[in-house]
Amino acid sequence: MSRDKADLLTLLVACVLVLLPHLQQASAGIAFAVLGLLGWRGWIAFSGRRLPPRWLLLPIAAAAMASIWITHHTFFGRDAGVGMLTFLLVLKLLEMHAKRDMFVVLYLSFFLMLTSFFYSQTIGTALLMTASLLALLTAHISFQYVGVVPPLKKRLQLAAVMVALAVPLMLVLFLLFPRIQGPLWGLPGDANSGRSGLSESMSPGTVSSLALSDDIAFRARFDDAVPAQSKLYWRAVVLGRYDGRTWSQGEPRRLPPDSVEATAGSKPTRYEVTLEPTGRRWLYALDVPVAIPLIAGQRVAWTNTFELISSQPVTDRLRYQVTSWTDFKMQPIGNADDITEALQRPRGFNPATTNFAQQLLQQSTDAPTLVNLVLQHFRRESFSYTLEPPLLGRNSIDEFLFSTRAGFCEHYAGAFVMLMRELGIPARVVTGYQGGEVNPVDGYLEVRQSDAHAWAEVWLEQRGWVRIDPTAAVAPERVERKVGLRPPRGILGGLMALAPASSSWLPKLRLNLDALSNSWNQWVLGYSPKRQRNFLASLGFDQVDWPTLTLLMFAAGSAVMALTMLPLLLRRPIQTPIERLYRQFCGRMARFGITHAADEGPETFSHRIASDSALSPSTKNAAVGFLKQYQQLQYGRVDRAAKTPALTQLKAMLAACK
Repeated sequence: MSRDKADLLTLLVACVLVLLPHLQQASAGIAFAVLGLLGWRGWIAFSGRRLPPRWLLLPIAAAAMASIWITHHTFFGRDAGVGMLTFLLVLKLLEMHAKRDMFVVLYLSFFLMLTSFFYSQTIGTALLMTASLLALLTAHISFQYVGVVPPLKKRLQLAAVMVALAVPLMLVLFLLFPRIQGPLWGLPGDANSGRSGLSESMSPGTVSSLALSDDIAFRARFDDAVPAQSKLYWRAVVLGRYDGRTWSQGEPRRLPPDSVEATAGSKPTRYEVTLEPTGRRWLYALDVPVAIPLIAGQRVAWTNTFELISSQPVTDRLRYQVTSWTDFKMQPIGNADDITEALQRPRGFNPATTNFAQQLLQQSTDAPTLVNLVLQHFRRESFSYTLEPPLLGRNSIDEFLFSTRAGFCEHYAGAFVMLMRELGIPARVVTGYQGGEVNPVDGYLEVRQSDAHAWAEVWLEQRGWVRIDPTAAVAPERVERKVGLRPPRGILGGLMALAPASSSWLPKLRLNLDALSNSWNQWVLGYSPKRQRNFLASLGFDQVDWPTLTLLMFAAGSAVMALTMLPLLLRRPIQTPIERLYRQFCGRMARFGITHAADEGPETFSHRIASDSALSPSTKNAAVGFLKQYQQLQYGRVDRAAKTPALTQLKAMLAACK
């Protein structure tokens, strides 16, 4: 393979690595267009054909911009801007007529590589971008050589050494660069897109759809022992309004300060939550939180239904500390507005449910007894717990209770609450997460989207709001211990499904990967202003302001650069003034296409220059005279007094080699 094709192949591989994460984020049309242009460029390179003319590239560029507009309806913002940069890179590959165009492609690739972190900051993304960086540096190094080019392995090693030399300075900048609250890559209007999790409403299918996801919702680290699975109810959203099809939030009000009482002998549970971005404002806490968590840069409110609401949507990973009671009495006195809302029901829906409630009222009017009668009905009849329940019509609760009798937690919670209201018992739906899995590698409790759950709360005299989980009446294993309805998804999940039951290394691998990802989130992505202040305080710098921190960063950076460069400078071969001039002369001849071989002496080099017909006579004479003077100074005997004028004359001959 020729030198030009080899260098171009290296550059194309680097560009593919840079573009790979963007192709996953782009629409199908844009991704296929980019892949088509890349394939076209590769075919041109290996077939030896000419690059397309400008009159053909201009309409292609116009079509690319039109596709950006059709897809995003704007040229501004994160997605549209990255899409335009992607097209700009592949179109520039089709317009490389000079060496400087290659460097433009390289610099565009470096910039586009950074934009990958707009979408993901995981370890996988960091590793892919590290590989992209090595490939780009290798391509950059390849373009610098004239004549003999080292093997690809040597160039990769040199690129790796360059990256390794930059690591100390990178660490200094990471630790000491003044931090702001929130990510530097957050763009207005883009932060709330593509989030997954619970919503502010619930209808059949909304919670069960989350159970298909194995993504982490949040992690929790407990100060003491982790509570039992049956105690792990993570409260999020309380739904008090029902229109016959969808449950939604009521109007939140301020929580009275004396509305929760711990039961005798219970102890507070203290823990720290690391919440993944949701694009929503509510925070998760064990049922029920004792106080409002303090979060830097945000205000957290406490509603009358014990929801924790942040002043800003959670668009970045968030860490906060909470204290909760797991054994409690919630609002034993009761609030008239809450109770009134918890008795409302839509008219004209679910007549069979109303008739069933009347039958139960003939058996008893005691609220706790009625609750047990409904739970016994769920246990006694042939109800099933499934992710794929039949479709329900207008009277969805009637059809679920007396016809299909198959559903997920939202079906059971919604039907139970409506039965309670028909019985005259205040009730509401609570959505959140139930359970979690302790990772033995790092000790964190991992709560996934598949743990999304819905349960009910009823208000009883002197007891207040009492949690009732009707799902536990049908599938107690869902609450007592974590039981997955389907195997984990993804490549690793598929391997776990195919592996023999006796195989234990795949689950261990998954736990280790989860722990590694959590460490990355905690110590790299979670390096917040507060953690930076704590780090500086551990070094003896208390109350550091921005000017002092900037000065400290420059001082540490300078020291690290000096320590990195000093060994390189000491190991650098010392060149005499004559050798430096000869090196410059060889570089100048290379520009004329006459490359100096490593084993070629000045005499042989001089004969080759003299026989070259492409050089002008004046340049040829100057070059031959330079080499003759160089041989005399380098290998002959020259008096010390005559050496300085001879060097001056040698410089003049070098300047004449134009």
